[in-house]
Amino acid sequence: MTIKTTLMGAAAGLAVLAGAQSAMAAGHGEITVGYFLEWPMPFQFAKQMGTYDEEMGVTINWVSFDTGTAMSAAMASGDVQLSVSQGVPPFVVATSAGQDLQILDVAVSYSENDNCVVREDLEIDKMSASELAGKKAAVPLGTAAHYGFLNQMNHFGVDVASMEVVDMAPPDGAAAIAQGSVDMMCGWGGSLRRAKEHGNVLLTGAEKEELGILVFDVTSGPAGWVAENSDMVAKFLKVTADANAMWADEANHAKMLPVIAKDAGMSEDDTMATISTFVFPNVADQLSGKWLGGGAQEFMKGVADVFVAAGSIDAALGSYAENVNTGPLNAASGM
Repeated sequence: MTIKTTLMGAAAGLAVLAGAQSAMAAGHGEITVGYFLEWPMPFQFAKQMGTYDEEMGVTINWVSFDTGTAMSAAMASGDVQLSVSQGVPPFVVATSAGQDLQILDVAVSYSENDNCVVREDLEIDKMSASELAGKKAAVPLGTAAHYGFLNQMNHFGVDVASMEVVDMAPPDGAAAIAQGSVDMMCGWGGSLRRAKEHGNVLLTGAEKEELGILVFDVTSGPAGWVAENSDMVAKFLKVTADANAMWADEANHAKMLPVIAKDAGMSEDDTMATISTFVFPNVADQLSGKWLGGGAQEFMKGVADVFVAAGSIDAALGSYAENVNTGPLNAASGM
């Protein structure tokens, strides 16, 4: 099947919505921030403690999403002002279609926690991956998992056009592979963990990184809103950075873990198993050449070119440098 129509339609819709973006609730003393359930991160401790509201002087309405593409749509419509841990691929899909979003920080790096799982009874591994031709895969289109899927199939020489690719959010994909209704699912977090009970990954996180398949999420927001509220955004990023620094000290785990687990909708054991595979770069690292100092911009161009080659989007931007705004993060580092 071709996956271009679905992804292009979604991207076009985002571009239209972006043109009609509303002026917003910040003036009314509240903002809305998107995040993921079953995706435990240190910021959730600050979220539960009310630290963001206190430091920013506004009420934050937190809304959970299943995919980063849904986050893009919500930011395009003006319903959401900031998204925490949006995947780079959905960000690239939206900005390539003309949505004026900006990356504000590197939320998390997680090469071990975003992957594709092949149903165990097929007995397909990296040595026999060519047998995936003609198989049915549940893939959340326009996400980091989609990008990883395309790269892995390219690496193994599997023609994606020969497969039946079904657009499914990770929770649905995990249920589908458990039921045996798909041969492979791609996803992250709790969904990936559940899927692995019924199958195996083709490549480890380290093996994917060797192929240049990086997996990281960002905090993002509409450029216009960020420009009008840069001080507020800097405070938001400062609270996030402080929470990350707090988690980096293992002495704080006992205090933070139960709070993060509850907010993520997970058990403490599952939360620890998941968050232990995450890396939260500090502000200095985020501003370095590896990340927002140039690496992220180059990576986004690479992601876009892969999507163009796969027929998922019409064209890539010439550069994604304008879609990275380090101003608020630099300001946060001085707070």
